[in-house]
Amino acid sequence: MSDASETGARDAAMALLTQYGEDAAVIATLRAAEVAAMGDVDALAHWDAVIAFLETGPNPDQLS
Repeated sequence: MSDASETGARDAAMALLTQYGEDAAVIATLRAAEVAAMGDVDALAHWDAVIAFLETGPNPDQLS
């Protein structure tokens, strides 16, 4: 994954955390399911990266 893609996934994950708190991973999973159902493999890769970020948890330096 490119740096820009990683940054985009991190930014999306942080936005979900801010908006949904502990439900952020659930929301990301729902969005991944939506794009998978549409057959959008690029968007699915993005949401998979967001989910992975949420599962591992942000580092303290990523919270700024």
